[in-house]
Amino acid sequence: MINFKVILNVLGVLLLALSALMLFPLMADIIKNNSTWMSFLISLGITLSAGITLILSTRDEINKKLIMQDAFLLTTLSWIFVCLFGSLPFYLSDLEFSLTDSIFESMSGVTTTGSTIIQDVENMSHGILIWRALLQWIGGVGIIVMAISILPVLQVGGMQVFRTESSDTTEKILPKTTQIASAVIIIYFVLTLVCLISYWIFGMNFFDALVHSMTTIATGGFSSKNESFASFNINSLEYISCLFMILSSLPILIYLEVWKGKTKKIFNDTQIITFIYLILFSSAIVIFYLWLNNIKDLEESIRLGLFNVISIITGTGYTTDNFNLWGPFPIYLLFFGMFIGGCAGSTTCGIKIFRFQILFETLKNQLQKLLHPHGVFVPHYNHKKIENEVITSVMGFFFVFILSFIVITLLLSTTELDFVTSLSAAATSLANVGPGLGNTIGPENNFGDISIAAKWILIFSMLLGRLELLTVLVIFLPAFWKN
Repeated sequence: MINFKVILNVLGVLLLALSALMLFPLMADIIKNNSTWMSFLISLGITLSAGITLILSTRDEINKKLIMQDAFLLTTLSWIFVCLFGSLPFYLSDLEFSLTDSIFESMSGVTTTGSTIIQDVENMSHGILIWRALLQWIGGVGIIVMAISILPVLQVGGMQVFRTESSDTTEKILPKTTQIASAVIIIYFVLTLVCLISYWIFGMNFFDALVHSMTTIATGGFSSKNESFASFNINSLEYISCLFMILSSLPILIYLEVWKGKTKKIFNDTQIITFIYLILFSSAIVIFYLWLNNIKDLEESIRLGLFNVISIITGTGYTTDNFNLWGPFPIYLLFFGMFIGGCAGSTTCGIKIFRFQILFETLKNQLQKLLHPHGVFVPHYNHKKIENEVITSVMGFFFVFILSFIVITLLLSTTELDFVTSLSAAATSLANVGPGLGNTIGPENNFGDISIAAKWILIFSMLLGRLELLTVLVIFLPAFWKN
């Protein structure tokens, strides 16, 4: 039987933490004398009260163990609760956010998607801009903890390949999560701090550096500028951002190994090597295309090609140029790049590199069997044998991802969006990238003008993509709710 009281107790703790984070934008607006400070104060009070109520009403159940259904439900409800309570400052402010727009902006934040409904970002208060960045920052660290400690146990989409001996049962989820979270948060905070200092040194003011450091490390892409990184017009900042987007796309625990002196693990991890090669290869193609076709000069081709390819593949979503004007080939390449994502155990979204590796290893194995029917061929990932259950999980994930993409595209088309907008909106929301294609939601536009129905479809799509699809979909099975 599902332990609802244990789940609600954990959700109460999350709401307490969320209410504490609201102090930062509250203080920022008070210092800047912005009227939106009142919305943060009220939101803090509501969130704090809800958190305390949940904890006190379930305090006798905290020692009970989690079962598999609890873990699935807790994971999904965590993002939903943070999204709903995180939307309060938008909805209660005097900025006239509708309920749908408030939830859309909040969901885009906590899922690190980066799509926005705000027409004029630079006209927002400091508190609102900090809150958007904080939502992405906590969403980024949250997905890392989930990917390392929970998804391997739940065997979602082949994530069991990262399962360790100490995380083989659901009974150990909460203790293990607590242990991992402390290490992850320290590494995550250090990366954010180094990124902030780097941005500050190379030309951003402190406020912009603070906002962009949080959204860069979270690979979220929310900006304090209407034109994103293009507003700064500082070449060195773009290269610095490229570096940190890549660093944020690597498994975060690899930095712990490096700290311990095990630097060889970086070069022995095939997921990391494949990701770096993919970034270099894709960037090189776009760079040469822009240069050879005289779309940009050599320096611009290198800088813009590198920045935008990394931004899209990692799911960060920053832009420095309107790539809709680059011609069909770069647009198609960036479109397919949306689905890739970075490494498992990082803040990135999308399908993830390791699943492509397992898929290609399986395909290679099948081709070898066709040539040598009596041969014995064993697929490997990261120098280890790939178990059949992992292959089945990965194949299932690909099928569900493609099916979800088709269904979401069709649903969006019923809201009178054109084909390109429906297609790219489905891709950018399911892969949690941010900008879409076309004149409506392209890199120089936003999601403010699409219909309410389309926004709710995208809200669900962002949640679905962030939680690896199956984590959410399993809840809709009738068998899930049976004892």
